[in-house]
Amino acid sequence: MIKVLFVCLGNICRSPMAEAVFNDMLKKSGLDDRIAADSAGTGNWHIGKPPHEGTRALLAEKNISCEGLFARQVTKNDLEEFDYIVAMDAENAGNVRSLAGFSQKPVIRRLLDYVDDCQTEDVPDPYYTGNFEEVYELVEEGCRQLLNDIRRENHL
Repeated sequence: MIKVLFVCLGNICRSPMAEAVFNDMLKKSGLDDRIAADSAGTGNWHIGKPPHEGTRALLAEKNISCEGLFARQVTKNDLEEFDYIVAMDAENAGNVRSLAGFSQKPVIRRLLDYVDDCQTEDVPDPYYTGNFEEVYELVEEGCRQLLNDIRRENHL
């Protein structure tokens, strides 16, 4: 099983959105038995809470389930368990790299690193901007390209 962990700051807006969108793509492509996704935050403020109401509303509008998702914090164990750790921005990618130390596993990248010619490098935090639609568009494209890369790298 190939395992992907999406990471943002509090694990209530961007990373659970990415987890839900990616899981929806996996299900629709028939790869949900070969690839699994989860999400976590680098901060601990929202542990145990469901996704932000803006994330839940937008996903419901797109008919994508986020049922059963609750915020948790990234752990050292995640570095062993996951093959890909995909951060929403440079700050969170840096925090995960610091936790990983000198380990070469897992792959740690930003989501938009997978998108060629993207106008931005970081997925903005809608907790502060309120723009969940913009975040969804970036997350959807990033997840699509990430899935394409995983399929290519793993001959799926």
